[in-house]
Amino acid sequence: MANLPPSHYPDIGHLGEDLVAQWLQSTGWVILHRCFSSRWGEIDIIAEYDGQTGEKLLTQHSLLAFVEVKTRSSGSWDAGGRSAITPQKQAKIWRTAGIFLAQYPEKADYSCRFDVAIVYCQKISKNLTGVTGNQEALATSSVDGYKLKLQEYIPAAFDSLIDNG
Repeated sequence: MANLPPSHYPDIGHLGEDLVAQWLQSTGWVILHRCFSSRWGEIDIIAEYDGQTGEKLLTQHSLLAFVEVKTRSSGSWDAGGRSAITPQKQAKIWRTAGIFLAQYPEKADYSCRFDVAIVYCQKISKNLTGVTGNQEALATSSVDGYKLKLQEYIPAAFDSLIDNG
């Protein structure tokens, strides 16, 4: 059998982002943007949470989450994606978040945080009896021959937060 061209294989990064976006929506978040780009970089997911429970508003302003998704297969060299969130990568995401807020000034007063989602991906084979992993997943999906698990969601993962006021 001939090898298929790379364009035939699914982009596991996008599959991981799909899983995280679905999970965020299931927990009350609204996805505002996927793959938001600027000259500084890209933010995988920008989500908004309005803080409402029933009729009572918990906060005066909505919360924005700028989410970096790291999808890795077993044996990845970078601690499941955690070590890929370097200070340089954080700075790019910060700058891109600033561009987003400049483009959407009505959201400039929102509280903001930078989250990281760690997704484990494993190719499904005929011999696969279960996805390996040492902790319970927050969400799972099977798509295009892959099993994905949202292993960890880290709210406010960056050391510093944007101070809007």
